[in-house]
Amino acid sequence: MSANLTTEDLLRQATARLAGTVDMPRLEAELLLAHVLGVPRARLRSHPEDRPDDVARTRYASLIERRVSGEPLAYIVGEREFWSLPLAVSPAVLVPRPETELLVERALALHTAPTARVVDLGTGSGAIALALAHERPGWSITATDISQDALAVARANAERLGLQRIEFLHGSWFEPLAGRIFDLVLSNPPYVAADDPALLQPELGYEPSAALTPGPDALACLREIIAGAPEHLERGGWIVLEHGAQQAPLVARELVARGFTHVRSHRDLAGHERVTEAQWPAA
Repeated sequence: MSANLTTEDLLRQATARLAGTVDMPRLEAELLLAHVLGVPRARLRSHPEDRPDDVARTRYASLIERRVSGEPLAYIVGEREFWSLPLAVSPAVLVPRPETELLVERALALHTAPTARVVDLGTGSGAIALALAHERPGWSITATDISQDALAVARANAERLGLQRIEFLHGSWFEPLAGRIFDLVLSNPPYVAADDPALLQPELGYEPSAALTPGPDALACLREIIAGAPEHLERGGWIVLEHGAQQAPLVARELVARGFTHVRSHRDLAGHERVTEAQWPAA
């Protein structure tokens, strides 16, 4: 890149380089340049004539190539917004998806009391737990994960956001919760079969495979959570699960077979049945 290139020149070149690789090349070009320069995106638009120095141009070119190779934007900039909260992310955790906000919405709708005992199983970056802690300061929230590295990311996010009352526990699903009872059990577990062609997408190759797929049986983790949930749910409590776009009928069947009632699925913004909830009978 020439030393005489302006901000707008850099953005134009980067947009062309990203075209065909990402859905919104101009937006991502701006996000990456704003990250390199440490300025708001608005600055790029208001001062297109600025001329970044050699160090910034070289770093920008490097980040653009990382994005072209398929590395998720969130990993490159180290952050992803979820529920309007800026969450730090790393390859130790999945990049939080917008569709997971539906799970948060349902949890808030199902339990409107100012106090609640809530557990987020497989918390990853802490996205679900942190969103709920932000919305319901009086709720007692516990988050578990089998990955110590993921828990480190979640704890750091909680500290950075000033939401440090969340209890983070290491272990698989309900393993660290012996004798504990909750009003809400929430989870966005791995639900992609190991042989699903979707896992061949370049971006997914950078994310932790254990958080994406449980192996050959796509429903393995969902079944385990559903099987164990009644021991940890208050009578009248709810379980809310995220799952694959075609899995709602199968998840509903598992819930009914386990004895849950009021089983309902909800569609995400793309129209897919993405979240299923069910109530443990009150009596």
